[in-house]
Amino acid sequence: MRPASLKWKRDNAAPCAGITIVQNIESRNMNIELPRRLWYDNSTFSIDLPDSWAVSLLAMRGRDRPPLGPAEIERAIKNPIGSPKLSELARGKSSAVIIFDDITRPTRVSEIAPTVVRELVAGGMREDDITFVAALGNHGAHTHHEFRKKLGREITERFRVFNHNSYEHCTYVGTTSHGTKLSVNREVMEADLRIGIGCVTAHINTGFSGGGKILMPGVASIDSAAHFHIHVRAKAPQTTGPGTGSENIMRQNIDEAARMAGLHFKIDAIVNERGQTTALFAGDVMEEHRQAVELAREVYCVGPRPHGCRLVIANAFAKANEMFIAARIGASALADGTGTVVIIADSPEGQIPHYLQRSFGRAYGGRQSAPTEIPPGVDVIVVAPQWDATSTDWVKNPEVITRTRGWDEARALLCDTYGPGTPTAVLPEATTIYFES
Repeated sequence: MRPASLKWKRDNAAPCAGITIVQNIESRNMNIELPRRLWYDNSTFSIDLPDSWAVSLLAMRGRDRPPLGPAEIERAIKNPIGSPKLSELARGKSSAVIIFDDITRPTRVSEIAPTVVRELVAGGMREDDITFVAALGNHGAHTHHEFRKKLGREITERFRVFNHNSYEHCTYVGTTSHGTKLSVNREVMEADLRIGIGCVTAHINTGFSGGGKILMPGVASIDSAAHFHIHVRAKAPQTTGPGTGSENIMRQNIDEAARMAGLHFKIDAIVNERGQTTALFAGDVMEEHRQAVELAREVYCVGPRPHGCRLVIANAFAKANEMFIAARIGASALADGTGTVVIIADSPEGQIPHYLQRSFGRAYGGRQSAPTEIPPGVDVIVVAPQWDATSTDWVKNPEVITRTRGWDEARALLCDTYGPGTPTAVLPEATTIYFES
């Protein structure tokens, strides 16, 4: 950690403004339970903080929404928004592709896909004519292990499942009004019927995920994705960010691309803090997404952005393998942009390979590699039971990051730096939320 200037030991400090103090009592420790390992045991672990700190818990409003049952999931798919039923869309079609989001997203596709398959078969399609494609975007390829986690054993044993390859076998579709030359996965474009399964959460760039994002950049070529991430965003960066709306230039490009490529049917889940499906929207890619976002604004919102925090503990749960999303959200809650962000990233598989944003050699990487830099006024501590020497290459200056293997080690560092009254915020899930403007 950087010492000196960020040492903060003033007593009786004011708490973070705009949020509620959990407790502030001398001489005891408070325990806060956090979710971990979404794609493993989806368990809980505790962190303990000094009761003398002014601690606030900043959880998404929809953290405790109850999960849907199988009948409710089936009902949502069979009663689409702004679209004919899947069984009707399947009539007369000779092939279908089901695009699903990858292991960096919390969508429980295994709960959704069986109904989709049944609807396609009810429309006259053979199971052998249905394939699945993982919308990896620019992430690394999945093994059968990841496919089983997302799709379930039955789907992977009965159907062909393919990784998207952003470097090869992409078909040119056209050029968007923002200048993106759109090329899309060949298996997707050769299918008569194109269906997407994903989720809507707050997103660090596009406002909210979901909708046509499963296609652009989900199954787009590396050149299309690079233009989207770098050049489209650069045209109007002020419109981007978590929780932004229809003015978001990246979302506009996504919507146009989805129409151009002909995404015929989309299913989007809304999840709670545990990643459970609590609502499902299905149908026309624009109409269902618009309604999903209306609910997502309430579910993933974390009150007004707090002011005055000196320490933010950001748990990377839903996207622990893209942990620096939590860092960006956490840093936005620091007072005057200075203080400490602790990222908790319990990701046994490590950080996802990213062909745009991560390194592939000592001095080079993807076209957007290390796009951000940790500023001098911010300390970052990563708590990761499993980590490797390149896991922090998401930023330009990873050498300033302090790595710890467990909470006890991180807590000791924090207690050496911060004293009684420290305004502290804890984000139980920091990768899918946004702060209310």
